[in-house]
Amino acid sequence: MAVGRLDPIDRKILAELQADGRMTNVELARRVGISAPPCLRRVRTLEEQGYIRGYHADVDIRELGFEVQVFAMVGLQSQAEADLSAFEKRCRAWPLVRECHMLNGEVDFILKCVAPDLSTFQTFLTEQLTAAENVASVKTSLVIRNAKDEPGVPFDVLEERLNRTA
Repeated sequence: MAVGRLDPIDRKILAELQADGRMTNVELARRVGISAPPCLRRVRTLEEQGYIRGYHADVDIRELGFEVQVFAMVGLQSQAEADLSAFEKRCRAWPLVRECHMLNGEVDFILKCVAPDLSTFQTFLTEQLTAAENVASVKTSLVIRNAKDEPGVPFDVLEERLNRTA
């Protein structure tokens, strides 16, 4: 989707919903400066066009007992498209893998994993991840603390860029 197809009100809607996806349509309309019915129509259109993929609660994983976060850097033996797709499919099936990104460079994939404890992660690592077909190497880094975890995109940077090109 090209950002150029979005007008300033659509971008404001996206920015507001990114910051607080639970606000009512009436509150959203007030914040972006339009009435509620057209605001709701715009939100539905943004959803249909794929700009809004869903709404999620930001849960505290530690409060839920997931004390361990690990980044796993995975190297594959083969980078043929069929093998890359097969690995991605496998990652989607592993509950402890919360994010999977294919990279360019020394590492083929980086996985963000969570586990209730180190022993659960170790079992996953040895019995599933490193044992998976086509996996050549896995290097892991345990997260000590999280200094920043912002969802989405920085809308202020987007607006600044659009204003420069206008």
